[in-house]
Amino acid sequence: MPAFVSLSGLSWSTPDGTPLLSDLNLTFGPERTGLVGRNGTGKSTLLRLIAGHLSPASVHVSVTGSIAMMRQDAMAHPDDTIADLLNVRVALDLLDRAAAGRATADDLAEADWTLPARIDATLARCGLSAAPQTPLAKLSGGQRSRAALAALILAEPDLLLLDEPTNNLDWDGRRAVIDVIRNWQGGAIIASHDRELLAEMDAIVELTPLAATRYGGNFAAYRQQKETELDAATHDLANAEKTRTEAARRAQQAAERKARKDSAGRKARAKGDQPKMLLDAAKERAEASGGAGAHLREARRNAAEEIFVAAREKVEVLEPLRMEIASTGLPSGKIVLQLDHVTGGYDADHPVIRDLSLVVTGPERIVIAGPNGSGKTTLLKLLTGEIAPQSGRVGLSVDFRMLDQHVGLLDRKMTLIENFLRVNPAANPHTAHAALARFGFRAGDALRRAGTLSGGQVLRGGLACALGGTPPPMLLILDEPTNHLDLDGIEALESALASYDGAVLIVSHDQEFLKALRPDRVIKLNE
Repeated sequence: MPAFVSLSGLSWSTPDGTPLLSDLNLTFGPERTGLVGRNGTGKSTLLRLIAGHLSPASVHVSVTGSIAMMRQDAMAHPDDTIADLLNVRVALDLLDRAAAGRATADDLAEADWTLPARIDATLARCGLSAAPQTPLAKLSGGQRSRAALAALILAEPDLLLLDEPTNNLDWDGRRAVIDVIRNWQGGAIIASHDRELLAEMDAIVELTPLAATRYGGNFAAYRQQKETELDAATHDLANAEKTRTEAARRAQQAAERKARKDSAGRKARAKGDQPKMLLDAAKERAEASGGAGAHLREARRNAAEEIFVAAREKVEVLEPLRMEIASTGLPSGKIVLQLDHVTGGYDADHPVIRDLSLVVTGPERIVIAGPNGSGKTTLLKLLTGEIAPQSGRVGLSVDFRMLDQHVGLLDRKMTLIENFLRVNPAANPHTAHAALARFGFRAGDALRRAGTLSGGQVLRGGLACALGGTPPPMLLILDEPTNHLDLDGIEALESALASYDGAVLIVSHDQEFLKALRPDRVIKLNE
């Protein structure tokens, strides 16, 4: 049965009463729809509302066909296995009893002898090579994500609901998810900032603080339409500003004319060469006419101001976010980092990093690549001194900042400006506010506690604290920085790194992001 979802008048507010979704009207057909928008606009909430996991304040929901939503936490119980996640443990136990000759006639009637082959094919389709009896606790986070996707495919729903399905996956895992979506014949609604995955969509729905808008076509078509919208909105803003300026100019001219007439009237009254009755009548007519004119001019000014504010807000929503970074002053020939035959890891008997040598000179951009479990994050912790090497030497000769995907640099109990001053002790509140504004945190945003921010805002705040000082550090170390950024945040980070003149050492599986980074070298682990 083809999937079809219709939402009419959907509204939702956060527990503290803040409106998140307001009076949305959307339809989703049997196609692959990408759900995009800045962090905090309600993408995950919308998926949970469609799945029935949340109850909206007001909405009429019409759903045709079966729906399955990918579990973000793929391990509900410590003893769960892949079979539990696939919801096939009972069916597999029945087959085991039948194979052992202990099945009843009723058991044999219910047995699905095709199930093992379908499980193997589904797991392989998702790039997972593991037996159904494998405990989920023994799988990496990326492997559990693949298993969760396999559970959805095995259920054969009419509509898939996926929330950031490629997060925490290595290159092979991302390819497996993209291949599954590319060949999916049913409907799918996928909240994602993965541009390679969004290229496979049939339509894009964007959530903004203003509305939900549907765009036909994949991500490239969406981007083209957004550029057209921004051009039109910028043109409208320029016209609105002209109208506002003209209204203010006419009001000023009218006020000056009235002042001249009032002055002339006072002089005539002072001369006393006209009857007082005529002067009083003229004054009353002037005041009545002037009052009506003033009200009309004020109404026009207010209308022009409202149009200008609305046009400016629309441009702010459409305009890409910018992050500005000062120069580091890093000389091109300076040795930034040196590893000499380093071996280390958490398991002394089986170190994941073995005899690695590396020299980073000047503003190099280096990518650390490898599958999940190859030691990429361990290497970053070795070179930053978080863990000591078993042998070899690590030498860092410049100041650096490390940002992991959880942004441990930020204290979640502190405000952004408090975090900035803690990380940059030479700064003062004025320079801290200015630095945070360069990363999109203006006015009261700087006073928000880090723990109240969305994932993308947290990473942007971490970048502001790491790179907003003057001068910024000469070495920036990033561990999966795009995992929790929205599309605007990713593009803003790309723009910021394009202007950053320090050295960059990065771990990322986001191929589009790495293309924009234009690395000088790629260091591949486990090869």
